[in-house]
Order: sequence, then C-alpha cells, then structure tokens
Amino acid sequence: MRKNISKDKKKEARRPLFSNHKSFPCKSFVRFNKGDGLPEHFSNSNVYMMVIRGILSLQLNEQDVHQYVKGDILNIPYNTKMNVRNNHEDILEIFVVKAPNPKNYVK
Repeated sequence: MRKNISKDKKKEARRPLFSNHKSFPCKSFVRFNKGDGLPEHFSNSNVYMMVIRGILSLQLNEQDVHQYVKGDILNIPYNTKMNVRNNHEDILEIFVVKAPNPKNYVK
C-alpha cells in the first residue's frame, strides 16, 4: 500500500542538503582547460579541493609547484597563498569546499 505524502513533505524532500546560505560551507565545481587557472590569491577560509579529473598544478605559499591527480583531496588552511593551474593537456575538474563559509570565518 502506498502512503500519500503531502505537497509540503515533497518540497522538503527536494530541498538541497547544502546551499550557499551564509551558515553553510561555500562550494563550487570548477573546470580548467590547459593553461587556465585562478589568479594568485590568499585563501579566505579553510579550503578543501578534490581533483575529479585531470592533473592539478598547485603552488602554496613559496613552495614548489606540486601535481595532484584524480581522487586526491587537499586541505589548504586559511590565509595560505594559492596558485591554482592546469598545466596539462587534459581538462582539469575540481570540487572546492570552503568551510566555514568565508562570510562566517572568525579571524
């Protein structure tokens, strides 16, 4: 026997678990072609990067550039200088989570 679910319950079930609301982590999916990257910048929260596809070329602070491949997960602390690039032929896809959301980061 099927149970009838109210319209409100259906709407609630479709609501995403996370959103970019200021109390939730900030998340994004980023795709880079060869030679693309982000401008050098300092992290404004704790940053977690997951390599989904390709090879990530990443320089933190004054370190040498390191390469990260599909499946690698990185934890980058607050206020770390970052240089994120795709120096390879294949498309690079990464998933980025900033937690806490930069709007809520207590310095």
